[in-house]
Amino acid sequence: MKDLTGKVVIVTGGASGIGAAIVKRLGREGARIALFDINPEAGEAMAGACEGEVQFFQVDITSMDTVESAVDAVENQLGPVWMLVNCAGWDKPAPFLSTGPELWEKIVNLNLYGPIHMHYAVCKRMAERNEGRVVNIASDAGRVGTSNEAVYSACKGGTIAFSKSMARELARNNILVNAVCPGPTDTPAMDAVVGTGEEAQKWKDSLARSIPLRRMGQPDDYAGIVAFLGTNDASYITGQAISVSGGLSMS
Repeated sequence: MKDLTGKVVIVTGGASGIGAAIVKRLGREGARIALFDINPEAGEAMAGACEGEVQFFQVDITSMDTVESAVDAVENQLGPVWMLVNCAGWDKPAPFLSTGPELWEKIVNLNLYGPIHMHYAVCKRMAERNEGRVVNIASDAGRVGTSNEAVYSACKGGTIAFSKSMARELARNNILVNAVCPGPTDTPAMDAVVGTGEEAQKWKDSLARSIPLRRMGQPDDYAGIVAFLGTNDASYITGQAISVSGGLSMS
């Protein structure tokens, strides 16, 4: 995928989990990467551990002003952004009726408003140049719903719908917008929810048995499709929500 050599790519949430795997893969492909994350220690460590050119920017994507300033800095320091990968996300699973507005607001701000802010800051610049790619890391939770993640699922469903709408609006500017929808994935974020002990492993094993490929997703399972969507081989693909879930959901 040498098409990505020298291309500037922003990856949000790139310090850990799926975002980190994407940063590493795009670095190997020769992209110039702006890693956006709110965690400075993890972000700097990831930038230093990757192949290729990776520059860390501490960014709170829930703040429109912060996002605008960061995107300005990227274009001034690295060059015009070719590709935006919205991967930052967060959830705290719980039955909906046991939660309240404070938690809902936090989930919505990061998982829905964050990508919206990034689209606004980046895509207006892409539109002026009449080229660009956007890949939104949504979730199969946004396609089929999931228990104990109602607000998160709503945000990811919104991200899928937003991706399709933006794909229609921006097609005239040769900007392609797609969503990648992971299934259950073994990440630090999942460990923070279910734990890491014996009972947590039993739960993971049970979940894996429900997946046709008989395993949970790993962060590296998504990096390849993201890289592909940034290349010329994907130049006729836009407005799609691509499930990468080991066959857990098929439609």
